[in-house]
Amino acid sequence: AVGAKKAGAVDFIEKPFEDTVIIEAIERASERLVVPEADADEANGIRARLQTLSERERQVLSAVVASLPNKSIAYDLDISPRTVEVHRANVMTKMKAKSLPHLVRMALAGGFGPS
Repeated sequence: AVGAKKAGAVDFIEKPFEDTVIIEAIERASERLVVPEADADEANGIRARLQTLSERERQVLSAVVASLPNKSIAYDLDISPRTVEVHRANVMTKMKAKSLPHLVRMALAGGFGPS
């Protein structure tokens, strides 16, 4: 049906279909799988910024990615909650994160996950 919603599908093909129609649809879908160079450059930039973090900042970031609250992070690292706040602020600045969700997305995109 022309104009029908695709519900996340790349294409909609009605039966019966020609071989060329299905091949073209596969090619269009495969183009979406290729990571654009800009995304690769962005991931490299994120990894480079992750390398600038101190060991303690990495520990705090790992806990933040794991969704731990500051008090739990402080207890686990045997530091004060205020010190955790300082490290989190430093991580946000060094990573150039606009928000906490943005920081988590960048960390995951850069291959950094909870330990």
